[in-house]
Amino acid sequence: MSIYFLGINGVIGSGAFLIPQTIYKDMNLMSVFITICAALTVSMVTLCYADLSSRFTGSGAAWLYSYHAFGRFTGYELGIYTWFLGCCTYAAEIVALLTILKTLSPVFSNHAVHYGIAIGIIVLIVLFTIINLFGRTIVKLVDNLSSAAKMITILIFIIIGAFFIHKMNFTPVIPKAATLGVGPYFKHFGAAFSVVFYMFTGFSFIPIAPKQMNNPEKNIPKVLISVMITVTILYVLMMLVAIGILGSKMVNYSTPIAVAFQKAVGDWGYVLVIAGMLISVIGVAFAGSFNTPSLIASLANEHAMLPKWIGKKNKHDAAWVAILLSAIITMILITQSYLFLVSCIVLASFIQYVPSILAVIKFKHTNEFPNNGFKLPFGYVIPALALIISCYMVTNFTWKTILVGIVVGVLAAVAYFFIEKDEEKHQKYLSKMRNK
Repeated sequence: MSIYFLGINGVIGSGAFLIPQTIYKDMNLMSVFITICAALTVSMVTLCYADLSSRFTGSGAAWLYSYHAFGRFTGYELGIYTWFLGCCTYAAEIVALLTILKTLSPVFSNHAVHYGIAIGIIVLIVLFTIINLFGRTIVKLVDNLSSAAKMITILIFIIIGAFFIHKMNFTPVIPKAATLGVGPYFKHFGAAFSVVFYMFTGFSFIPIAPKQMNNPEKNIPKVLISVMITVTILYVLMMLVAIGILGSKMVNYSTPIAVAFQKAVGDWGYVLVIAGMLISVIGVAFAGSFNTPSLIASLANEHAMLPKWIGKKNKHDAAWVAILLSAIITMILITQSYLFLVSCIVLASFIQYVPSILAVIKFKHTNEFPNNGFKLPFGYVIPALALIISCYMVTNFTWKTILVGIVVGVLAAVAYFFIEKDEEKHQKYLSKMRNK
């Protein structure tokens, strides 16, 4: 259950509460259909991860799978990109926190107050860092509590809000973009699809630290599938209820879920959802503060692809150098806008999904690293479809986002050739895995 709550916390974040406005603006009622499309797409990728997580118990997820499938350098590059993805997710949730606070009162837009909040956010990151330094016991407790509070808030909104739906708000079904022609329609569809895609990306962090979980080969695949089913149902119902209450007015509010509940039951509903949003944002940020350092520490500790000091641990078994390094990068990233960070997250997700999907295809073909607990059904069908749809994401990235991705990859490649690598440890690990 703790892994399940960690997954819920990692997936349901600020996007569930802030992004419906952007989706509806592009596609009107069809935003519900796009949410389902994105869920099906990500679910196919999730099934690939479930297959891979049943093959490996080492820490790292995407980079570990690529490491065994395509070699040391590919695994290293994926590790850096996945770590960058974690830092961006962590930063995006912190920036979302500031966005939510601005909706509460105009006073939060004041420059002095803004800088005060910025300092407070840095303090929050430091607090998360300190908690992580004391190991996973406190992390598990905080994560379970925030996940439970988040789901209770969402369920209250869906169940009570359903009684205040107006049927007239579900028309027209055809979005305005469709009246502009095929080109503009697909442009709007692509923009909305990319944003919705972000709402599901957190699943990839569930298999990052399996060594800190019980029976990961069986539990992680179950949790991946369970989390995706749960999140998809919640997202679709939230969208339907919000549209049913607000209709076309959704485009006027940056926090449409909170405003919808306010319109339905009064001010207490607004306060409840805002509280749920804050818990949700802090929960995802907290999950990121735990998972992200674990990833870069695994690069240093398990495979010696980074200097050993990066994976150094304290007496609580916490990788304190990796935790501090991730916190510093996050503090730099919080200077960027929320939507830009979202686009960077989608790009980094795409970069880790493609090699992971190809790894599934390779292992199915070579029968290397047998499954233990879960096996992907239907042969190559699911990974092939996941690969085709994932590549569609390339058409929706801006040049600025692509440039950031190139810079991260080039810097990582340059650093790779200057890092002292423990080849003996690398060969021992490969021999151990092949003997298994």
